Amino acid sequence: MRVLVAEDDPGVRSVLERGLREHGYVVDAVADGAAAFTHFAAYEYDVAVVDWRMPKVSGLELVERLRSGGNRTPILMLTARDATEDRVTGLTKGADDYLVKPFSFSELVARLGALQRRPALTVDPVVRCGDLAFDPATRQLRIGDELVVLTATESMLVELLLRRSPAVVTRRTIALHVWEDEADAVGSNTIDVHIARLRAKLARATARIETVRGSGYRLVPP
Repeated sequence: MRVLVAEDDPGVRSVLERGLREHGYVVDAVADGAAAFTHFAAYEYDVAVVDWRMPKVSGLELVERLRSGGNRTPILMLTARDATEDRVTGLTKGADDYLVKPFSFSELVARLGALQRRPALTVDPVVRCGDLAFDPATRQLRIGDELVVLTATESMLVELLLRRSPAVVTRRTIALHVWEDEADAVGSNTIDVHIARLRAKLARATARIETVRGSGYRLVPP
């Protein structure tokens, strides 16, 4: 899953970038609100972490611009402002959640996971298709009761296909959400190789990965 981190403090930004990558995210990190707005215009994100106080364009102004333009990416606002009125302002302007600095990284990851589940309006965090079940918290995939051993890239790929199933996921979308350098993935057979390996591992599943020629792939339920 692809996340945008907008944080002007280089130390905090580095911690977020490194930690989120370790938790399976593809991370774009920027230092100001103007750069964040440009990234939102160019890429599709599953979730974003935005600092309130940033140069050029503040996090609050960034969220306002995004929402007024119809962007509904789940956004977690980071800030040192802990007054009740500040929380109310951030949420009213369009942030989906609010975390005060200093914060626990494990709590931040849990909140991001909750934000990603929110649109589905489901209590069960496990993503399913046929007898496939993927748990985003543990990064584990099962076919029925059988655990499937996946690489980090395969884990992100199957999660993306599961979350979008039965819709077609284009090659560009796969590249954006699974690889740091999407150009390398789109311009080579990298995606096809990983899809082939994933298909082999899911051969016993009732759901199947279907190729949509000229477009991409989709996970088809039984």
